[in-house]
Parts: sequence; structure tokens; C-alpha cells
Amino acid sequence: MSQWHNNRGDWGHGRVFSGRSSTKKKGKNRIPERWKDYLPIGQRMSGTRFIAFKVPLKKSFEEKLAPEERFSLSDLFNKIQEQNEELGLIIDLTHTDRYYEPEDLPETIPYLKIFTVGHQVPDDETILKFKNAVNRFLKENKDNDKLVGVHCTHGLNRTGYLICRYLIDVEGMRPDDAIELFNRCRGHCIERQNYIEDLQNGSMKNLFLFCLRQFPWNQNIYQRGYIPPPPGPPGEDFSQTRYSWNVMPSTSQAAQNCPDSYYRLPYPTYYGWTK
Repeated sequence: MSQWHNNRGDWGHGRVFSGRSSTKKKGKNRIPERWKDYLPIGQRMSGTRFIAFKVPLKKSFEEKLAPEERFSLSDLFNKIQEQNEELGLIIDLTHTDRYYEPEDLPETIPYLKIFTVGHQVPDDETILKFKNAVNRFLKENKDNDKLVGVHCTHGLNRTGYLICRYLIDVEGMRPDDAIELFNRCRGHCIERQNYIEDLQNGSMKNLFLFCLRQFPWNQNIYQRGYIPPPPGPPGEDFSQTRYSWNVMPSTSQAAQNCPDSYYRLPYPTYYGWTK
């Protein structure tokens, strides 16, 4: 599920939610487990527009942190500036909304929330939303060098998986090269073995194609953060939850044992109703 937050252009106004956040109330200002163990931010991944960082924490967390341990939104932008870089989009993969308020971001910075469950390999829907967001950003920012900033809680496992998934599936990078590049630039290695194995051995994350017609990439697609469906399947009540509106990529599956066979995937290319 995702949430867009931005006050500029056709990236949408306000927020639109998909997915579910954690509803636990205990420890609202509790420092995330092991959060202190990780560098606040990595370096720009060379040859890409990605930079990874751990989740910034709002002011209410600061009393539990020594000054040198703190990492806020203002610290994030200062550290980005120190690298002579500029953020153009933030993708937040945490599965809660307790760490900071998107409203505290500069209005010029688009923000996308994709609620992503930790520990388990992200599902196809999450992967596709991530790819679509990055592709759209790159399409609209060809004339600048702004970065896509991605974070989960530690800016490591979910973040590393989805960035590497994009580089493998869309950019055609070999899995081991993508993982090595991320680890080196983040300053920490992806830890979860199930993520690593899926990147190295799993099939490219293609959904089944339910093709009606070519998907029109235009300014209305991400208005308010969602893809507007047309009227439902003929003769069916599309308002019922048993039908869903899905964007589908169109490509043949690459053979994992043939590194030269990776394909650059156009996302999205088709859409359709699925039951």
C-alpha cells in the first residue's frame, strides 16, 4: 500500500493510503531496535540515482538519544548537502507512521509511503509500486541529477532488497553486482538471507499479464497517488472486493543462469481487472 504526499504539480495533494500500518500503541517514542547500530546515511550508489538511509526520527525521540546519535529530517538534508547531492523523492518503506511526519518535509520534496512488512520478501504489489515510482521520477527528472532517497527502519534490508530488485529487473544488473554495490555504498551489508537468496536465485518479479490495452502513461495516472480504474468487468459488480485493478508489466522472464539475458522492463505497460 502506498501514500503520496506532495504539494507540487501532478504528484497529488494530501495522502492516499494503500496497505496497513502497525497499529501498536506501546512505545510510541521508543527508539527502533538496533537503530543506533547503523550509519545514518550511505553514499550515492554510483551509476544510479539511489541513496539509502535509516529512518529519521522526529524531535520527540531526541530525549532518548545522545546528541551524536540523533538523526532527524534536518540532519538528513544536511548530510545530503555535504555530499553535494540533492534529494528529489523520498520513498518510505517502514510499516508504521510513528517516526516522523511527512508534513515536516519541504514542500518541494515528493514523498511516497509504501507500507512494507519487515523480515519477509516484499510481495509483487510492493515491488511493482516501487518500480513504478522510480520510473516515473526518472522520466520526469531527466534534466537534473536529483536522487531517490529510500529508507526503511535501518535503511538496509527492505531498502536494499527493493533497490537491488530494481537494478536487477529494470536496469539489467547482475544480482551479485547489485548487492555488492548497495552494500558498499550503504556502509552495511544486507543481513537477511531470504532477501539475498531471492535476489540471487529468484525469478524476475513479473506478475501474470492480464492485458486489456496499453497503459497510458500520463499526468492523471498518479493523481492523488492511485491508478484510477475504468468501469468494471462487463456484467460484474466491480465495487466488490473480489475484483482488483492491477497494473501489469509485460516482458518475458529472464533466465537466471544467463546473465546477458536480463531485460529492461517498461513499467507499467498494461493493466486490467483481476479476480
